[in-house]
Amino acid sequence: MGRSKETFSKKEKEKKRQKKKELKEKKRMLRKEEGPGGSDLDSMMAYVDEFGNITSTPPDPEKIKEQRELDAQNIEISVSKSEDLEEDDTPNEGKVEFFNHGKGFGFIRDKDTKEKHFVHVSGLIDEIDEGDLVSFDLEEGLKGINAVNVKRIG
Repeated sequence: MGRSKETFSKKEKEKKRQKKKELKEKKRMLRKEEGPGGSDLDSMMAYVDEFGNITSTPPDPEKIKEQRELDAQNIEISVSKSEDLEEDDTPNEGKVEFFNHGKGFGFIRDKDTKEKHFVHVSGLIDEIDEGDLVSFDLEEGLKGINAVNVKRIG
């Protein structure tokens, strides 16, 4: 005669599934007994008063009208004009973190923004090595912003 193919762990898993099913059924019956009063829309509504606090009562319509009175002339919906923005033509300063003389490129970390910028040998004015303090300008390159006019300052 053959043995039962149901192992102990299979029996335990089946018991757990049955318990979950019973709990789910009990919860469903409790919700049904509560009726519609427990989950109607009015009981779920929340309002915000004039101070930003959440309340269960709707706000006073007179106070809402007072808050909505705005001067439409003072609202600005735009980006500032380009002439309002100042361009900074002063060269950036930084430190050479890496430079490969054989391949002719490296990276400079900006002293102020702590960003790394790519530098190519064609953008050098002076010879540079790792650890040198340099001043440089930034220019848009083929693959992003590059450091150009790189001069050693320290």
